[in-house]
Amino acid sequence: MSRKKTAILISGRGSNMGALISAAMSPDYPAEITLVLSNRPDAKGLERAAELGIATAVVDHKDHAGDREAFEKSVDAVLKDHKIDLVALAGFMRILTPYLVNAWAGRMINIHPALLPSFKGLATHERALQEGVKLHGATVHYVSAEMDDGPIIMQGAVPVLDSDTPDTLAARVLNVEHQIYPKALSMVASGKAKVSGARVTGSGNSNETETLIWP
Repeated sequence: MSRKKTAILISGRGSNMGALISAAMSPDYPAEITLVLSNRPDAKGLERAAELGIATAVVDHKDHAGDREAFEKSVDAVLKDHKIDLVALAGFMRILTPYLVNAWAGRMINIHPALLPSFKGLATHERALQEGVKLHGATVHYVSAEMDDGPIIMQGAVPVLDSDTPDTLAARVLNVEHQIYPKALSMVASGKAKVSGARVTGSGNSNETETLIWP
């Protein structure tokens, strides 16, 4: 089996990065994490990756102040130097321009802490509580030019409890994120995730539970 060389892009501690790396330690996992790149030189996730023997790189966005495309061209160059096949965004706190999105169309995925298309953007847990929804969760999707958009690969849901605070809800959603992101990356790397318009289907398997985790 030819494993897909995958880069994880982070800005902080890399919580989801850890889940992806753990999954990829299995030799039969279809993706191999070969690079962790950050836009912040002080990102804690870089240390974790280096300790595990994974190559790391920094493209500091501050070195490209006011020119997001120049920043992304530098990121793209690093990815190409490492012969990367797939890119997984894991808390990468930069809004991408069409340059990088188009360059990696169909090969870049992201995880968002909400059940898209609801609650795009920031403060998703606070907004979910304010709106009184009974289910909340996380979504893995292909990256498109629109923020927190793109075909949905997998979702995971959790109940919203009457006693929830943004922190307690976030903790339960994070647990789901760690479950669905490795599964979604596996689907993409193995070629099972088929994109048809705005929809992503599996490998023809009628088992719908492959793309949804619920309470």
